[in-house]
Amino acid sequence: MTLPKFIITLDGHFRMGMVSQHKDLLKPGDQCVGGGYYYIDYTANRIILDRSSYDFGRPKWHYLDRLIVPSAYKGMRLVYLYDDYRDEFCVSDELSIVYED
Repeated sequence: MTLPKFIITLDGHFRMGMVSQHKDLLKPGDQCVGGGYYYIDYTANRIILDRSSYDFGRPKWHYLDRLIVPSAYKGMRLVYLYDDYRDEFCVSDELSIVYED
């Protein structure tokens, strides 16, 4: 079964897609520093990230200064919700976002 999942890599790449396992989003040489699940809130123009990867754990945002995001998502805010959904980490405000194809 595929689900909407994301990962972040040590060199700052943000990858997301409909996959069976988080490791399916890795490319050769990647070091994953966490992941989780996502959904897109089109009304608020946000990508909501939450939960954690079974294999890689919660995203370790503090390892990164910048996040490289696919250009298809330019203009959307990235927000990570912690387990209790009251604690929100606005990735777009805390990290430098770079868009690439």
